[in-house]
Amino acid sequence: MAASKKAVLGPLVGAVDQGTSSTRFLVFNSKTAELLSHHQVEIKQEFPREGWVEQDPKEILHSVYECIEKTCEKLGQLNIDISNIKAIGVSNQRETTVVWDKITGEPLYNAVVWLDLRTQSTVESLSKRIPGNNNFVKSKTGLPLSTYFSAVKLRWLLDNVRKVQKAVEEKRALFGTIDSWLIWSLTGGVNGGVHCTDVTNASRTMLFNIHSLEWDKQLCEFFGIPMEILPNVRSSSEIYGLMKAGALEGVPISGLKCAALVGQMCFQAYGTGCFLLCNTGHKCVFSDHGLLTTVAYKLGRDKPVYYALEGSVAIAGAVIRWLRDNLGIIKTSEEIEKLAKEVGTSYGCYFVPAFSGLYAPYWEPSARGIICGLTQFTNKCHIAFAALEAVCFQTREILDAMNRDCGIPLSHLQVDGGMTSNKILMQLQADILYIPVVKPSMPETTALGAAMAAGAAEGVWSLEPEDLSAVTMERFEPQINAEESEIRYSTWKKAVMKSMGWVTTQSPESGDPSIFCSLPLGFFIVSSMVMLIGARYISGIP
Repeated sequence: MAASKKAVLGPLVGAVDQGTSSTRFLVFNSKTAELLSHHQVEIKQEFPREGWVEQDPKEILHSVYECIEKTCEKLGQLNIDISNIKAIGVSNQRETTVVWDKITGEPLYNAVVWLDLRTQSTVESLSKRIPGNNNFVKSKTGLPLSTYFSAVKLRWLLDNVRKVQKAVEEKRALFGTIDSWLIWSLTGGVNGGVHCTDVTNASRTMLFNIHSLEWDKQLCEFFGIPMEILPNVRSSSEIYGLMKAGALEGVPISGLKCAALVGQMCFQAYGTGCFLLCNTGHKCVFSDHGLLTTVAYKLGRDKPVYYALEGSVAIAGAVIRWLRDNLGIIKTSEEIEKLAKEVGTSYGCYFVPAFSGLYAPYWEPSARGIICGLTQFTNKCHIAFAALEAVCFQTREILDAMNRDCGIPLSHLQVDGGMTSNKILMQLQADILYIPVVKPSMPETTALGAAMAAGAAEGVWSLEPEDLSAVTMERFEPQINAEESEIRYSTWKKAVMKSMGWVTTQSPESGDPSIFCSLPLGFFIVSSMVMLIGARYISGIP
């Protein structure tokens, strides 16, 4: 019996989407932007100490290979010829820091995840060395000095891990964010792997000058980072190297994460964290309201760079996984929508998931998670609803800051990410922002952006506006009145204030209340009807 003929769909483009909680590989039709197939693997997170978050770089790499192989198998079952895959893009968790040995190919320590808080004392000592009238770190990088970014994580590794110190001394060490580790490994590793990153990932290290688009000697000296361990910086859309193993051996890796590619004026991605970006064009706009200035994309070696203002929330989808894995009130992440729907309200319960402190717009590392407004009537459904509301309230705070910085109120919000399948969340977001929320029918626009950048470098995907496929959208309109929206938001802000100051620099022996924050769940009775719950663990949502 003759083999069935493989379907011919024209050029296809793959995208590795390596997030904090999971890895996926997706394949798109470059002519229609249709998602043809994908595979997903959940990634473990390790918490060796309070506030520490690590991942195994080899597990991350193996998950990428597994997702590629499984997706190719699925395409074969659909009768789609994988030889039509002409390019691969990479979208990745940013800031997460890896150091590895270029001789053996082995990581020298676990990946230190962007959520990790171990570097707070490093940040405090470094901040004392920045002149009050010349914050050269922020003016060059667009970033506040924070545990969030790679430079302080790398400084910690150099100070505390002997294997890293020795490899640097012997000129064997390479540093990179997850994109660099993956590209080096996928393009050959010890056998000629390409050590590179793109301008968007480099701009999140706190070592990169976003004006000159180069590693900055003054910044490297300030953080004590040897420049020879840094990757080469490339544009977001060019051929970095070829896959050297697996089902897609020989296919070029040619694009890196370009969130603003798929956005309009403003774009929000919901994952483990929540990241809202506003494209500011060729202009590097600095925020007066707690936002980051970052590189959005550079679509080719000779193309201009585009910048963005970004608001970062550490815990968004991660709060759902925390309810699942730590409290056990849901068995799957999808169950939260059902619980929230049962009550349709938080009944005055507010959840501030500041597990890693507060990011934008507060940048307050002393904050910790609280649940407040509890009564004897409160049940798990109300807490589930409050968790969803927390994502929306945090988005509102960033959007308010963005509106003040840009001077132009946003007319609608375009969203992306796994959480957008939750219709209660999407409606809550529209109600709390009091503007429409627009969700693409195909929610994988972050991976699509990486695929588009890769396909453009290979000449198989046109980025001209007239050639881009129209994406159908689902629209959520506000369904409550503006006054109710404002009352709920002002109560949320009161809860945020209560979350601050839990962690202090005093020792536990001196009677510092932060000693209670080391408990898995510390209960503090504020009144007979109100309770604050100190929350500990950091996690993510697949």
